[in-house]
Amino acid sequence: MAKRWTNDLGPQDVTPKSLYLDRRRIIAGIAGIGLAGMAGGAAGASTDLTPNDWKSITSYNNFYEFGTGKDDPAKHAHRLTTAPWSITIDGMVERPGAYALGEILSKMTIEERIYRFRCVEAWSMVVPWNGFELADLLQMVGVRPEAKYVAFETLLRPEEMRGQKFPVLEWPYVEGLRLDEAMHPLTLMATGIYGRTIPNQNGAPIRLVVPWKYGFKSIKSIVRITLTDRRPPTSWNKANGREYGFFSNVNPEVDHPRWSQATERPIGGGLFARRQPTLMFNGYQREVAALYEGMDLKRNY
Repeated sequence: MAKRWTNDLGPQDVTPKSLYLDRRRIIAGIAGIGLAGMAGGAAGASTDLTPNDWKSITSYNNFYEFGTGKDDPAKHAHRLTTAPWSITIDGMVERPGAYALGEILSKMTIEERIYRFRCVEAWSMVVPWNGFELADLLQMVGVRPEAKYVAFETLLRPEEMRGQKFPVLEWPYVEGLRLDEAMHPLTLMATGIYGRTIPNQNGAPIRLVVPWKYGFKSIKSIVRITLTDRRPPTSWNKANGREYGFFSNVNPEVDHPRWSQATERPIGGGLFARRQPTLMFNGYQREVAALYEGMDLKRNY
């Protein structure tokens, strides 16, 4: 089956060969990627990217539901029960309901997508996700014409997610996208990394991945998706709207109030890894810039 997005990243940008699971299948999948109606491939050269291995991706991340340290998710997320799992899809949809994850996956096309990942804290990785386009799920449930936004909600289970016992944020974690962002072919619902089931600390059993936005927009362990005609609240915007806007597109020209966003630190290159320039929209400008045509991206950060 032909893919719908052209990737400029390859296995050499992600990891040593020793960590590949069925490398031939992954390469074949990437070679077949193509996005109808979209000019060219993904923007930005990939030759300067520092490889990321399984350990880096799964042991250095933010998931405040398990603690605020970078290694807290890997230490504590094993307590999370991820089966059975269902997602309630409601609001302005034709077929609302609680959908078992297995039922959803049986109807989706799982693909391998190697994406850049950029944290608002000015560090970056390259991650090989496995998942399906969010657009396919929304089409399955039927989006009503009046819907303009998609809201997401993370599991609330403090007995297993120890960080939820502390008021670091208002729980449960919530996020949102404009409908056209949600329907974009790059927007992924990830269920795996490197062909393996996604680890708990990375958002098991299913998370959002929006590669042109800062990482906190890619909400983890999703239990609810709501279609609405109003811009939904988002956790970091509620906590500090001055620092974390609704859109949170990667933009090297708009600094965080407390640090520059012009460069980033690649994870996996050691303590003295050279910082690299941050790309507009995290390198996906060609694909997504049209979504924001006419918008002031400094005001709408």
